[in-house]
Amino acid sequence: MKKILITCLFCLGFSLNIQAEEMFELSDQCKEDVMNMIKCKVADDVTADDAIDSMKLRANFLNFKLVGHMPLSEQVAAMGGKSNRMEIFQFCDAMIAAQMVKHSMAFAGYLPCRISLVVDEKDQAWLITLNMDSTMGDASLPKELQGLGMKVRNNIYSIITAGAEGDL
Repeated sequence: MKKILITCLFCLGFSLNIQAEEMFELSDQCKEDVMNMIKCKVADDVTADDAIDSMKLRANFLNFKLVGHMPLSEQVAAMGGKSNRMEIFQFCDAMIAAQMVKHSMAFAGYLPCRISLVVDEKDQAWLITLNMDSTMGDASLPKELQGLGMKVRNNIYSIITAGAEGDL
């Protein structure tokens, strides 16, 4: 899987020979999904709350800040509606974000990086985030920003994997 991913990134013009970091491999719980997203099933022995705690701890360890949290299902309930549990977590490294937006304002549309927790009708928790491999490949980053793009990709994939597997 890793070799296929690296080959695909080369095809997309994402030069890995400049990267100081190795590519973080997503959990087997994670698969590509529709609309350029990655969807990760939270392991059966991991509660939604444990997944959230794991993501927060991993982000803190990586010095990637939790800059926003939207408990969307609570807002739906406050408005008189009904919804399965939905929460959106926003993570960011402000210094990297500033450099990316300076390169192209289009990056502002992706900021901050989001991971959503959704509990389905069967009470199964899922984590969803942007497929950063295809996004970074489309970005045509200059060499000096490619390492930062890889760092963001690896951090978000590490955070969502920690949540899916319940790594505390």
